[in-house]
Amino acid sequence: MPELPEVQALAAFLDEHLTGHAVAAATPVAIQALKTYDPPLSALEGQVVSGVGRHGKFLDFSVGDIHLVLHLARAGWVRWQEELPTTPPRPGKGPLALRVRMAEPAGSGIDVTEYGTKKGLAVYVVRDPAEVPGIARLGIDPLSAQFTLETFTDLLKDERRQIKGVLRDQSVLAGIGNAYSDEILHAARMSPFKLAAKLTPEEVADLYQKTLSTLGDAVERSRGLPMKDLKSEKKSGLRVHARTGEKCPVCGDTIREVSFADSSLQYCPTCQTGGKPLADRRMSKLLK
Repeated sequence: MPELPEVQALAAFLDEHLTGHAVAAATPVAIQALKTYDPPLSALEGQVVSGVGRHGKFLDFSVGDIHLVLHLARAGWVRWQEELPTTPPRPGKGPLALRVRMAEPAGSGIDVTEYGTKKGLAVYVVRDPAEVPGIARLGIDPLSAQFTLETFTDLLKDERRQIKGVLRDQSVLAGIGNAYSDEILHAARMSPFKLAAKLTPEEVADLYQKTLSTLGDAVERSRGLPMKDLKSEKKSGLRVHARTGEKCPVCGDTIREVSFADSSLQYCPTCQTGGKPLADRRMSKLLK
């Protein structure tokens, strides 16, 4: 799933290529992805893009007086093309969900795609981004100036949940998902199962700094890269997430996994849990 660093890089790339140019046509291909009807998608046509930004994991295209907002879910992506195909896309055929053709440069535009059978990609056309429910409930952005140690401390002090879940909760921190929460906790040498409210002030301060540095480093690595390279850059930069069975780059221990119904987390026992593997009920059942 694209998370804050990748969406930030996508927004910067698209802002550079689209701002100041008019939309020639917006063609819905996967109708189920379109979540709004007023304004219609056709209202984008003829309007000039004034900027592309980000709200958490949401991409926001400012087009005239309205906004095209995308949430890429687990398997969505945006591809910029200098020359879009001239043949009309066929609904239900392939991963294409939305095509936006620009008036200039002639033939250019973006394809929004989603692979896999579990469809979660969402497209909104709204007058205000706050009309999108997922944006309306977003918490503080960890790259914003408002994200201070004092703010972070206040967010955690009454939290009775495990810290992994808190970091992933979009109503608490906007933009951090499964991958970067694993990376932040590994950098902070903290168990994902530790209760947020029981962190010491020193642990909160260190976790705050590791959140800033982990996300900041990922954003810097992605800065200026072609869109086609962003996914591979994310994968190569991850130290523990999706690296079950590999050696921890810090201590050399074997990276372990805890599986859930529809996701998993990865961690290093030596770095994060005092050398003790975390209970993984799902894997235990499979081994019986």
